[in-house]
Amino acid sequence: MVNETIQLGKGLTLKNPVMTASGTFGYGEEYADFIDLTKLGGILVKGTTLNHREGNPYPRMAETPSGMLNAVGLQNKGVDYFVETIYPRIKDIDTNIIVNVSGSTIEDYCAVAEKVNALENVPAIELNVSCPNVKQGGMAFGVTTTGIEQVVSAVRKVYDKHLIVKLSPNVTSIADLALAAEASGADSVSLINTLLGMAIDAEKRRPKLSTVTGGLSGACVKPIALRMVWQVAKAVKIPVIGLGGISSATDAIEFLLAGASAIEIGTANFIDPTITVKVAQGIVEYCERHGFKNVSDLTGALEINS
Repeated sequence: MVNETIQLGKGLTLKNPVMTASGTFGYGEEYADFIDLTKLGGILVKGTTLNHREGNPYPRMAETPSGMLNAVGLQNKGVDYFVETIYPRIKDIDTNIIVNVSGSTIEDYCAVAEKVNALENVPAIELNVSCPNVKQGGMAFGVTTTGIEQVVSAVRKVYDKHLIVKLSPNVTSIADLALAAEASGADSVSLINTLLGMAIDAEKRRPKLSTVTGGLSGACVKPIALRMVWQVAKAVKIPVIGLGGISSATDAIEFLLAGASAIEIGTANFIDPTITVKVAQGIVEYCERHGFKNVSDLTGALEINS
């Protein structure tokens, strides 16, 4: 028997290391016909903002080689709708329900975090610091150490449960940003968010997205995500959650070996809605084959010749 339990600290214990990436799994209910949701380590619900957001105009998704671009724009009905309508429907699912919190100002982040803090069956939030700071010219909070320090420190003051900070890969040194998140009160970091990319329709001479650029995800980003997880895991003392192009148990195991304590699966959910439970089972089978009694023993077990 393999022990699948993962301790991420500060009140967040996963029954296995497999979680879903925000924005690719709705609120979990949408996948209930395909899998047993209680078999997941956690469900990260779609990005939640203070107020209702319509998102960006269509077209806002485009297929690319081994991946996809999206510019959905955090479409959601706001945190009050989540608290009053969605939360009562999903709060009793026997897994960790984690809310991805987004905002355009530090005040927005704090207001959403404070409301979610009051929800008994939500043990953690994931702070999306890839959002544009409207008060500072639109540059994303998460691309400077100062931006991360400001938003994480502010949220830490109003949120007393497990705080995950989701890091942007669109930076020079992601390890520096992880260190800034850790120093500002993050309990763990997740990475990577999407890479900035674009696609063009050559025949129409038009961009394929209404916003011209969008977030690239899928198998094509995995080598970059893996490298960044490895770099961050060596830099920080808090747990690292890896994501980016994971579409098989082998992919997930590679992230664990690189230093991740848990993983999130995103784009692959659109291809195979049962992929999460398949990956969780595949990790157990790997541990059995290689003599690991605890899945947690895989974290950082990469052997590098010195």
